[in-house]
Amino acid sequence: MDGLDLAVGAFGLSGTAAIFALTYRDAIRREISRPVFWAAVTAIPFLLGVGLYLFAPVPMTGVIMTANTGIVIYTFEREIADEDDEDGGEPVEPGTLPHRK
Repeated sequence: MDGLDLAVGAFGLSGTAAIFALTYRDAIRREISRPVFWAAVTAIPFLLGVGLYLFAPVPMTGVIMTANTGIVIYTFEREIADEDDEDGGEPVEPGTLPHRK
């Protein structure tokens, strides 16, 4: 390994730890269930993407897609958790849309 690979590896490990910590803190602050799970879902694909960059001959688009997958999935979960209950929490009748009664 040369110096660049060591730098990328160090960045990958520190970035993974930072992503895990920030996601965990955000999930607790927004009261999203299973914050450790979501922190792992965001951090593990990032670490895998760094590993692909360092050790596998894959296209850069695959590395980027792999590294961002967990963050994108958590963003969708965060969006769902932040949605307002416009109908006051009442269940929607089958065959109707939530905003039409």
